[in-house]
Amino acid sequence: MNGRTREGFYALWTMAILICLGVCIAVLAYVSIVRGSQTAQTVPSAQDGSGAEVTADQAPGAGSDGVTSVGVQPETQADGQTQMALPGDGMPTANDAANTAPLTPSVTLLAQTGDMGQNYLDKIVFLGDSTTYGLYAYGLLPHHQVWTPASGTMSLFNWAVETIDYYPVGSETSRTLSIPDCAAAAQPEYLVITLGINGVSILSEEQFKEYYTSLVQSIQAASPNTRIMCQSIYPVVDELTAAGIKNENINAANDWIYEIASQTGAGYLATHDALVNAEGRLSDDFLDPGNDGIHMNANGYNAILQYIRTHAWQ
Repeated sequence: MNGRTREGFYALWTMAILICLGVCIAVLAYVSIVRGSQTAQTVPSAQDGSGAEVTADQAPGAGSDGVTSVGVQPETQADGQTQMALPGDGMPTANDAANTAPLTPSVTLLAQTGDMGQNYLDKIVFLGDSTTYGLYAYGLLPHHQVWTPASGTMSLFNWAVETIDYYPVGSETSRTLSIPDCAAAAQPEYLVITLGINGVSILSEEQFKEYYTSLVQSIQAASPNTRIMCQSIYPVVDELTAAGIKNENINAANDWIYEIASQTGAGYLATHDALVNAEGRLSDDFLDPGNDGIHMNANGYNAILQYIRTHAWQ
């Protein structure tokens, strides 16, 4: 092969190589443009909980009804890539909202009202211990309005196993029922709970709240339309009562009862205020002749009923 032929051959190869390089560059540029367009239109897939992929028009946080939901939310990084932020990565969740939202009690403290009279009292059932039984014992209320066990007393921590001597309206014959069953049978318009004095000396705050809250909720489940009023524990004469049943413990327990009423949507009756004297103890005017420092005479129970009539749930 002479020199002129070799030069022609080399020129041909050079031209072919340049053409091939040009074609490759054009193909790569086309592919890059197509992929960039697809990336701009699609959100990286995530699982919606049913195994299906979530695309841009289905992304969590933009529901079909236009309402933004709380959960997995897209966030854009500085490099333009979209990353899904999971709960716990700084995004608020429904549980976070529930844990931080303040309580909004529907009733709680029952403030002073006008005297609602006997008709209002006639609609109320009183559930409690021996300090409640006195309402019947002194003839101030009929038996069907006073719910206590046959013994006449009850401890807060025993409420779930105690049974009530339940007297239907107009009946002189009682039935033995659990507290929820009484509520389900009677469906009272109003119910006042007076319990806790037999627990203040032995129950911790956590235990007290647990027992009391479960009692309120069991009644609410059995009789949803009943308006429940949690009554403060009555004051006592400290030096006459058993160890642990002291006004200091009672005052603390009354704060717990107020909290429970707030959390369950019940009302709170601060009847304690109508019975206490200037020294913070049960007034001598209300002390039972038995002088045990806890139970009251008829004057005390009349003061309680008058307070309830003038602090009505309206």
